[in-house]
Order: sequence, then C-alpha cells, then structure tokens
Amino acid sequence: MTEQDRVTVNDPRGPVNNGAGHQYVFYGISADWMIRKGVESLRITREDRVRLADRFVPPVGYRIAARRLEKPGSMVLLEAQPGSGRRAAAIMLLHGFSEEGGTGEESIRFEELPITSEDENRLAPGRGDRFLLDLSGIADEEAYRKAQRRLAVHRSQVQEKGAHMVVVLPWGMEHAHPADLVPHTVRLRRPRGIAVVTRHLRMDLMPFRTTDLGNAALRQLCDRSPMRELARLAGLVRAARDSGRFGADFGSWLDQAMHAVTDRAGEVGRQMTAVHTTPDRALLLATAMFEEVRADIVYEAWHGLLKTVGHQEEATTELGRMDFGKRLERLGIERDPDARLRFERLAYADAVRTYFWANFPGVRDDLRDWIDRAAGLHGLTTDDRVNLVVRFGERALAAERPDHLFALATRWADRATGTPSNPLAVAALEFGLGHERFGGWFRKRIRECVARSGPLSDSLARVLTTVCVQNLSATHPDQAVVRLHYLAARHGEAAREAREALLHLVGHDGRLYRLLIDRLRDRVRREPHKAEPHLQLLTELLMRERAPDPPPWPDLSAGWEAVFSEPPTELWNPLVSGWLNAVAGDSTQMTALDVMVGATRSRTAALHRLYTIACGWARSARHPSRASVAARFWQRIDHVQYGRTERADAGPRAAEEAR
Repeated sequence: MTEQDRVTVNDPRGPVNNGAGHQYVFYGISADWMIRKGVESLRITREDRVRLADRFVPPVGYRIAARRLEKPGSMVLLEAQPGSGRRAAAIMLLHGFSEEGGTGEESIRFEELPITSEDENRLAPGRGDRFLLDLSGIADEEAYRKAQRRLAVHRSQVQEKGAHMVVVLPWGMEHAHPADLVPHTVRLRRPRGIAVVTRHLRMDLMPFRTTDLGNAALRQLCDRSPMRELARLAGLVRAARDSGRFGADFGSWLDQAMHAVTDRAGEVGRQMTAVHTTPDRALLLATAMFEEVRADIVYEAWHGLLKTVGHQEEATTELGRMDFGKRLERLGIERDPDARLRFERLAYADAVRTYFWANFPGVRDDLRDWIDRAAGLHGLTTDDRVNLVVRFGERALAAERPDHLFALATRWADRATGTPSNPLAVAALEFGLGHERFGGWFRKRIRECVARSGPLSDSLARVLTTVCVQNLSATHPDQAVVRLHYLAARHGEAAREAREALLHLVGHDGRLYRLLIDRLRDRVRREPHKAEPHLQLLTELLMRERAPDPPPWPDLSAGWEAVFSEPPTELWNPLVSGWLNAVAGDSTQMTALDVMVGATRSRTAALHRLYTIACGWARSARHPSRASVAARFWQRIDHVQYGRTERADAGPRAAEEAR
C-alpha cells in the first residue's frame, strides 16, 4: 500500500469521444505521459483504482471501516499517521463496492471534493456516488474548523441521497475533532512494510524468493519508512533490473535499490564537498536535469546554466581547457554507446537535483529561468522535454515554489504559435494540478487567471482549456465547468474552442449540464449589462443537439425561461426551430412544446414571438409533419394567451397580427 503509487493517469476522459458529434482534442502529448513518467496524480479513474488494488495491502482497522461504509448514506472518517497509506486506504474503501445495488460504474460518481469553499462547489450526490475528502494536509485549527462546517453539509447530503463518503482526518488534531463525528471515526495502523514491498515486487513480475527479503537492513527500512518510500524502493529494484547495468539477479538489483534509498544523499553531499568549481557543479546539475539526453545537448544546457548564473568563461580557448569527456569521467558521469549521459549509480540524478534545490535557495530563480530556455534546445525529443518538466516540477514543489512552475507554464504557453496548445505548458500545469499538496493552489491560480477582466492570450487560453478538459474534468468536474465558462465567455477563436469543449463536457453529464444552466442563468440575471456572451452560450447549450438524451425537461424549462426573458430575440429562432424539428421527427419529444410555452411565463410579447417563429418554420418546408407540429404549438400558445384553443388554421393569422 502506498500514497505515492495510489493513483495514476490512465485514459483521461476529457478528449474521449464516447458518443455522436465532434471530438475536441487540444493536447500535443499522449494522454498517458504521467503514468509513463511515474508521476502521481489526484485522478481516481476506474483504471487507476484497479491498478492500486493490485498493489494494496490493507492496514490494521481497514475491515472495520469497510463494514461501516457498506450502508447507503454512510460516512467514515479515517485517523492515521502520515506515511501509513491513509489516502490509498480511503480510495480502496470507496472502490470496494463499485457495483452496489446493480448500479453501473458509468453512472456512479467517484470524485474527490475540494477542501476549500468555492462558490462552484455543489455536491448534488446521487445514490451510490462515492466521495473522498482528504483533510490530511490541513495544518491549523482555523482551516480545520472551516472544513468541518463544509463536512457537516456534505454529510447531510450524503445521508439523504444514499451516497458514500470517506474523510481522511488531519493528524495531530484529535482535540479539535467534533464530538458528533467520533462514532464515525476509525483509526488505521500501517500495514507490515515487508508485505507492501512484496506485493509491489510481485506485481512487477520480479523473480525472488521470500528468503531474499530477509536482509536485516531491509526489514528495518520496511518497519520505519512511509508507504511512498517503500513503493519507491520497489520501483528502484525494477529500474535496476530494466537498466541491465546492475547485475542479472534479484540480490544485485535489491542491493542497488537499497543503496539508492539509504546512501545517495550522503554520497552527493560528499561529492559536493570535493567539487568546488562552478563549472563542475553546473555540469552535475545539468546532467541530473537532462539525464539520458545526448551529450551535445547536455553540453549546450551546461553552458546555458553557466551563463544564467553569471559565471565568467575562462580566458583560454576551449582547446586549452579540460576536455568534456574528462570532466564527465571525474564527476562519475558515463556516456553510453548512443552518446547519452547518465550517472554511474542508480538514482543518483534525483539525489543531485534534491541537493541543489535544498542547499542553494538563492539560485532557484536562476534555475527557473534556465529551465525556461533549456526546454527549447534543438534536438530534445518530446519525452526529453516532459522529463525536464517533471524533474523541475518535483523540485519546485518540494521547495514550496508552485509559482515557479506556474510561471514556466504561462511563459511556454505565451510563446506558442498556431492553434495547438503548447505541450510543455500543459504538462507543467497537469503536474501541478495532480500534486497532493499543491493541486488546490493550481486550481485556484487557474481560476484567478481566467476570471480576471484583463486580456488573456489565445495561446494561454488554449492551454488552460486543455488542462480543464483533460485533467480537471476528471478530478474536479464542477471546477472544470466553472473555468471553462470563464474562458468561453471571452472573445476570439480560443474562446470558441473553450465553448465547444465546455458544451461537449456537460453534454455527457446531466448534473454538469444542470450546473452550467444554473450558472448562466445567474450571470444573465446578475450582470444584465454583460449578459450577451452568457446568453449566447446558454442558447447554444439549450439546442436539441446539445441537450442530454433523454431531455432534462425541468432544466430546459429553467434555461428557456432565462432566454425568453431577455433580448435579443434573434437568438430564439434557431433554438425554437431546432426543437420543432425534433418534435416533427420524434413524437416522443412533444413535451418540448409545452415546456417552451410555459417558459414564457405568459408574457404576451414572448408568446407572439413564438407564433412568428413557428410560422416561418412551417413555411420553410412544405411538409405535413411540420404543419401538424406548428398547429399543436399554436394551440398551446393560444391556450396560454387567451385561455382557449383556437382552430389550427388560426395560428398563422394570429402570428401575422403579432408582427
């Protein structure tokens, strides 16, 4: 069991075309880049949960929590030490009854709730839905009290609708837990570490015997290390095997992995004590950031770093200096047959990166600017660049500088040309959004970016659209809708693309469809002087081809009421005509006539306008079905307006009078 390996990125749902209509794909890198790079994420798709289940070892107390969660409307609060795999346990508890009550997986929400109180957070649960609320990152009592107030609201909604909810409590705040939640709290204790390592190794098809894990140092490591470190250890054993450089038996691979986990930080510290010159230290860092990249490119990145930190070149010519190969050899860097650079020791590059960000805080701004330029070096592959983003992102967030990663994303986005979104900018933001600690920071920062009234470049808007569709829609779909709404309400080609992405997203989810209708209606009412883009978007959302099937009549009625109460009336024609076409082609859609008429709230001008539109629609194509539908429509309009039903042929005359 592990918190690091708990969730992977697998088949994000945003770009998947699972129905009729267009597919909008904005991203330039394959959707599984994060799983290929071993990056953890907040996504909780079914594939992620299945993969986690394969590696999961239940902690002590898990079965008690599982029994308490079985009943519809139940909530369980988990209390466990950091590093015990508490988040993984929460996900597995919710995953344990994926088909409850015969409800299909596709119709059940499995969603992580944000801990901050934003106006877009509306739970609206359904029976069998599953929710995770991870409060483990809360460090102060005031924030915990605010979270408790939101938790109380969520709890009542979950109970009422028959959903399920697991909450991970912050550690060390037992004194602040509400008394009424104590009966719902289960304390977990970490599983046996050796069992966790064994499970991971078996899932990696590692050839070993139980006696191979009898090493005293390994047992000690398993007894005291957090679950994420044990998952990392197993991953390093796999990396040692796959590299082909560290022997051909399990014992050799395990030995290398153990050294990587326990000794690398000290080894880097000792090397840095011996290496005094700026060029040598810069070469160590350049190689650590660009490991497995061709030597010529690393050489160029190395000189770029020296220039960025203000190092003055030696007065002698290059031929008079130590040659590049000799420098590499002295620093323990080897060049493989394909001229790619790597450190001789397993996981040494990661330790070097960690050392520099931890011990040279004064150059972090310079390192950000260097990465900004180095990512564009000629000859780098897409994988090379994404590796660079991941390596920089890991260090920036470990140093609590999410602003550095966000700054690079916006720089890369603003330099993009043409229509596709910049893949490096997308990768940087997806990395930040998937971070357990700083994901909320990135969600908030993106909202601030799209909600501001100032200009937003088309290239940045496209990047933000992409991450909302591919990442945020899978983890926090309500927040994805809100941010896409802000983007869609702007002007330009990028806004049109955001609008298409938003309409596609909500068209496959009735709850999100309702959420967007409510937001648009609210904007039209609250900001009548700025209502036009919201009204246009609402009108397009209400079109028959955009509405879910079967049509959600109460939601459509609310939306039509907002449209029919505002000018310009030219927006009505395609909307009303589209639904008349639907009725003409399918008599089961006849409810649309009553709903549209009812949405006018008996306003005479609105009823007259509907008459006129129906007349034009009936005349545009001489067909019996159109005449019949128009007659029924006129009858309903007359019934509302005059309290009686005219003859079918009275409709056109009344419409002419309304002109």
